[in-house]
Amino acid sequence: MQIIKASASHLAPLAALFDAYRQHYEQAPDLEGAKAYLAARFENNDSVIYVAEAEGQLLGFTQLYPVFSSIGMKKAWILNDLFVDPQHRRKGAARKLIGASRELGQGTDARYIMLQTHITNTPAQALYEDEGFKRDEEFYYYYLSI
Repeated sequence: MQIIKASASHLAPLAALFDAYRQHYEQAPDLEGAKAYLAARFENNDSVIYVAEAEGQLLGFTQLYPVFSSIGMKKAWILNDLFVDPQHRRKGAARKLIGASRELGQGTDARYIMLQTHITNTPAQALYEDEGFKRDEEFYYYYLSI
């Protein structure tokens, strides 16, 4: 298994994984929408996407978006998406994708990498905590739906 930075050449198989990821979060299937969304990310250089690949097949991906820390006066990253195809879980892909994310943060002199997960997603929480992420106990997060 190798972790590589995705490019537009990965669009078709990545879109299938991305669509499965969205369905996991109870979104309606939309493969064409997934392709268009990811194509725009590549075209606009809005995010960094890493894929786990083995024998020519994509097993999983992570997508990070850049943000900035005004207090730290540095770049930061939001690890927005992390998904491994259920058939390929428990083989180390998620850990390797997190490792690539960590290297991105270090390589860009980022202040932090932030993520969120469902309160009930205890397997992911255990993985994140094992990889060094700390649960925020200092700040509340608020959302304004638009």
